[in-house]
Amino acid sequence: MAPDTEVGGPAGDAGSLSATPLSATPRTRHRRLREQGSTDRADLLAVLRAGFIGHLGVQTQQGLMVIPTVYGFDEQHAYVHGSVASQSLTAGPSEVCLTVTIVDGLVLARSVFEHGVNYRSAMVYAQPRIVTDPDERLAGLRLISEHLTPGQWDYVRQPNRKELAATRLLALSLAEASVKVRTGPPADADSPDAELGLWAGELPLDARWRQPMPDPALPAGLLPPPHISSRAGNEAHPR
Repeated sequence: MAPDTEVGGPAGDAGSLSATPLSATPRTRHRRLREQGSTDRADLLAVLRAGFIGHLGVQTQQGLMVIPTVYGFDEQHAYVHGSVASQSLTAGPSEVCLTVTIVDGLVLARSVFEHGVNYRSAMVYAQPRIVTDPDERLAGLRLISEHLTPGQWDYVRQPNRKELAATRLLALSLAEASVKVRTGPPADADSPDAELGLWAGELPLDARWRQPMPDPALPAGLLPPPHISSRAGNEAHPR
């Protein structure tokens, strides 16, 4: 799988669900700035594809926690992983919320009130499920690895039995999710503030991958494989 170009995985064939609209629930219905919202499942998958860090909101015995985490996904599930000892990776009665946000730039208006951010964001609400099926566990872990660096799963040594036993994988259904995207200039061009003679516009943010930095312990002359070196200069969060 190459997440930069397609979505697929253990839960279904690519393209089978992308045309299905997102569910409208009290938590996902867009009440404010509805023009920025989307009910297109393809837009959800596009945000998940463009990001690679999510924030997982969970309820624990110590209270509410929001955990930064990498993730992988297919058309039906997002997958997150961590240590079996982690109190945030349980499958209790409480639902969780996985949020992915990509900042594309600042919106600098003529008044402080109209300032904003151009962004892409998705929120997934789900009852977490601990993945125990051996095939789905490997497939889910591969989705995470390949989402971060396509080609790396087959390049490096894959997890052994001891490492798998120490790893917990959670599956989060994408059945209930919300997407919002903002693009474009400030919204005050037609307001009285336009007469102030102040500069207004967008300050884009362009995050790109830099050249790979080798581990100092590597032997001289060992070059990064093409699936790593070819990413240098590419957008980190492509549209």
